[in-house]
Amino acid sequence: MTSATSSNSSAAPIRILLVDDNQHGLIARTTVLEELGYLITPASGAPEALEHFSNGAYDLVITDFKMPKMNGKELIERVRKQAPAIPIILLSGFIDALGLDEKSTGADVVIQKSANEVAHLVRSVKRLLTRKPPRKPAGVEQPPAIAARARKQSV
Repeated sequence: MTSATSSNSSAAPIRILLVDDNQHGLIARTTVLEELGYLITPASGAPEALEHFSNGAYDLVITDFKMPKMNGKELIERVRKQAPAIPIILLSGFIDALGLDEKSTGADVVIQKSANEVAHLVRSVKRLLTRKPPRKPAGVEQPPAIAARARKQSV
């Protein structure tokens, strides 16, 4: 199994909050990402996700768009208020029909649910977690994994 943590064995695993009201999709994506070495916290809806997010530190959030009570865009807005710099991926089967993109949703990446979804998801997760973090405004915290990588690169 490939580890998603750095070669330093003492590095904390990368934590991903994964949100989808469809249990089959949640289980399938959790399995794929755990096989890559990520520590996944699944949530079956936005209220549960917000509770997890408030009680833990995450390096990345992946959310479905169409969910009851609160959609993915609304969840992204709430997460961004708490952690403006955290990378977020939005998944939807309705990207074209609803005109969803990064600008309209606030996500860093928007992925169409399709036969190619897994490849796009894996590639996007790796890219977002290894990107050089943008300069952040004073007082804004970066996700733990990104901040640790930035410190390591500057040494």
